[in-house]
Amino acid sequence: MLVTEILKQKGGAVFSIAPDEPLSAACAQLDEKRVGALVVCRDDKVVGVISERDVVRAVARGGREALDRPVADHMTPDVVFADPSETVGDLMNRMTDRRIRHLPVLFDGRLTGVVSIGDVVKCQIDEATREAESLRTYIAAG
Repeated sequence: MLVTEILKQKGGAVFSIAPDEPLSAACAQLDEKRVGALVVCRDDKVVGVISERDVVRAVARGGREALDRPVADHMTPDVVFADPSETVGDLMNRMTDRRIRHLPVLFDGRLTGVVSIGDVVKCQIDEATREAESLRTYIAAG
């Protein structure tokens, strides 16, 4: 399955935040949107990703005061992107190798979605279920 197909199923909604917003605003949005990461954008340019993991690290190192600091101080600035034409296998390898859970998807330099590790796992489970059902049907017919 390709990234394009995952985005068709889940939709292309992207939740983002500006780098100068306080970390507390990112926490509120992560909670409200029920997502594990936000894409950090300045105008139309992706400048980072802020994840739950980044928030935990910020609070562990900086205490309560970290929540008042800008997202830019705590985000991951080296964003790893996915391409719509990539396969789920490609994403699994990259996510595992880089130890990341969210990949913003770029198409022609434009942000078109975000794929999470949960999306990848769901895709793999769906594919295994389809294969098992296909085998059951084949065996029952034979």
